[in-house]
Amino acid sequence: MQNAIVPILGFIAASGTGKTTLLTQLIPLLNQQGFRVGLIKHSHHKFEVDKPGKDSYRLRKAGATEVMLISSHRRAIISEFEEPIEPKLNQQLKLFEQSQLDLILVEGFKKEAFPKIELHRKVLNKPFFYPQDNNIIALASDIILNLPDTIIPLELNNPPMIADFIRQKFLS
Repeated sequence: MQNAIVPILGFIAASGTGKTTLLTQLIPLLNQQGFRVGLIKHSHHKFEVDKPGKDSYRLRKAGATEVMLISSHRRAIISEFEEPIEPKLNQQLKLFEQSQLDLILVEGFKKEAFPKIELHRKVLNKPFFYPQDNNIIALASDIILNLPDTIIPLELNNPPMIADFIRQKFLS
């Protein structure tokens, strides 16, 4: 990823595996170790950041192509795309403020080429991504798996173990 100025690590899995749940556990663990973490989440759904009735929503619905909400605490930029287009991670990284970060975690963008951890839950009975994606560097599962030597096995239900792996591989 040419537009990444800090390390970037993705998390991919079938829907319902717990990507967001794991990330909400990993981020505080990494923060406690003094690391500043950014996150980019790809959604396949049409979503609304602001709410009906709020000024920003009304202004966007009135036709503003770009809307920036800003306060002394945070900033949000809402951009309307003329035509629906599948976003590319590298392009989004140009817009992502990275200067205060040590690491960017990414949820999704599974078809793009950057280091990823695959998550797997046996109960979902979903196929693995790793045989077709050589960017998968680790696999976190709730069962013991026989993996190729190139893929590090991690325990899905052990966020401190996964945080240690991230720290050693990306933040040392």
